[in-house]
Amino acid sequence: MPDLSHRDRARGRFLADGVDPVTPAPAITVAGSASIDGARLFAPLTLTLEAAQWTCLLGGSGVGKSTVLRLIAGLETGAEFSGAITASDDAPVLKRVAYMAQDDLLLPWATVAQNVGLGARLRGEQVDRARLDDLLRRVRLTAHAAKRPAELSGGQRQRVALARTLMEDKPVVLLDEPFSALDARTRADMQELAAELLAGRTVLLVTHDPAEAARLGHSIQVMTAAGLTPVAPPTAQIPRAVDDAATLECQAALLRMLREGVQ
Repeated sequence: MPDLSHRDRARGRFLADGVDPVTPAPAITVAGSASIDGARLFAPLTLTLEAAQWTCLLGGSGVGKSTVLRLIAGLETGAEFSGAITASDDAPVLKRVAYMAQDDLLLPWATVAQNVGLGARLRGEQVDRARLDDLLRRVRLTAHAAKRPAELSGGQRQRVALARTLMEDKPVVLLDEPFSALDARTRADMQELAAELLAGRTVLLVTHDPAEAARLGHSIQVMTAAGLTPVAPPTAQIPRAVDDAATLECQAALLRMLREGVQ
């Protein structure tokens, strides 16, 4: 058993109960507008990701949802952004962000364990093996640690991607439709696992799926080119039951808004 530092022990408590006592999750605010080649992508808006909560950003294709997420992550967007991205504690945002894409983006020649520890290896740091092993246990992949992505199912690959995101130990987590390619049962399982493992983090989930937003959102925002429309989420704790009446009612309301092209 290795001698654990105070921070390592704190991380262990995070893994045990879902709350990180070392790095409190800040609220993040995106305020501004974006355009591509002079054409407006989205109008001036203010989106606040409340601290330690899930914000679900819902909307049709091409309205700028992923652009907002990629702006927070500091990734290339192809858009010109006029505005600011700030944290509630006034500390820099970028270095406190972890990103999980729709595609799992696993290295095909690397094992599950190597993919999960990829961030540290790319930075030339020593991989925290105890943390890696604990994350593999929590995503139920311990028995698959030596396998390569081609040997895994779609759901298993997404669990590897989730573990890799958590391995970065960031208080802000950005999810860009990470479960959309999965079958319905696996998607529900992954939603529940993500809600468990990301408790205490500030999470932005970009999704096209009203059911997913209704299950997972502490805050739900419907985005159009004209701006944001907030939708009151169900009051139950996340992840909400798929057959909960209030969740189904919220899902239906979101679908109506999307079909009507709310402005």
